[in-house]
Amino acid sequence: MHPPDRRLRRDVRAVVHPGAWWLWSLSLGTAATRTTNPLLLALLISASAYVVATHRTPAPASHAYPAFARLALAVLLVRLLFAVALGSPIPGTHTLLTLPEVPLPHWAQGIRLGGKVTAEALVFAAYDGLKLATLLICVGAANALASPARLLKSLPGALYETGVAVVVALTFAPHLIADVQRLRAARRLRGRPDRGLRGLLQVGLPVLEGALERSVALAAAMEARGYGRGAEVPARVRRTTAALTLGGLLGVCAGTYGLLTAEGGTYGVPLLLAGVAAALAGLRLGGRRSLRTRYRPDPWDARAWLVAGSGVAVAVLLTLASTRDPDSLHPGVVPLTAPALPLWPAAAVLLALLPAFVVPQAPKEPS
Repeated sequence: MHPPDRRLRRDVRAVVHPGAWWLWSLSLGTAATRTTNPLLLALLISASAYVVATHRTPAPASHAYPAFARLALAVLLVRLLFAVALGSPIPGTHTLLTLPEVPLPHWAQGIRLGGKVTAEALVFAAYDGLKLATLLICVGAANALASPARLLKSLPGALYETGVAVVVALTFAPHLIADVQRLRAARRLRGRPDRGLRGLLQVGLPVLEGALERSVALAAAMEARGYGRGAEVPARVRRTTAALTLGGLLGVCAGTYGLLTAEGGTYGVPLLLAGVAAALAGLRLGGRRSLRTRYRPDPWDARAWLVAGSGVAVAVLLTLASTRDPDSLHPGVVPLTAPALPLWPAAAVLLALLPAFVVPQAPKEPS
């Protein structure tokens, strides 16, 4: 009995709150939006990939990371293709090739098809595409490190119904794919077509019928277990909750707009913080109507603070670096020069590796 007990204790110690992993990953994505330096973006990708390689979960959602990496590569290639086919406003003197230019009507001024393709335009497109690719890879890291279902389980009570709906949708999607594959294989074995409009109708209708049957069975099971019950909340509390939530969301929108504009830099941060505080208070009050308990809730402990704090620190430091030294975080392409690696922003990115050392690795599944 001792070895299983010890393994169980190791599993519990290795569990980190999913919100911490998502906050860490999204903070790295935020940091990626503050720079176009390919060296810093490569450091962000490497740091997230190393943490994923050492701490990815055995859940099916962890297999989404390679898909996000392929999607990021596709986005980079599409961005380069657009720069070649549609041109770029970036002036350049190093012409790589000249494509036949298609004449366009007068109402399409500012757009061209073909023409000169310069090295400066391609480098600018590569920097821009790599920034978006890094953001996608960071989102994929969040899926690999913490299942979205675990994150939805930790939502506040006010978002309980939304969380249940999303969890049900995420649970039913694999069943739909499995049903489609099973029915297509059965039709092929019987020598019937499984492609085209006829095959789609013959496969889609049984899949829809099975999905409806599962939905009715799940609804009956949830009704029998008391899902959807709500506590009696006074009208005053409901009005206060609605006012706090709506006012908080408006404050978040206004504060974000202030941060994005040069004129709103003075009031943007206070308004954003006030909006977040009001929205959180509204969500907490709204959770009073939800009668539910959590089975084995994920703890938010010191490791969760370190994981989340390391990601937030990277985002804050790169944001600060982008305002104090924008030239190093946004290397120019005219004239065309090799990007340099700024030292203290690179050291800030290395803070993203902290979870790889403070969070114990989960034991591997037996083969």
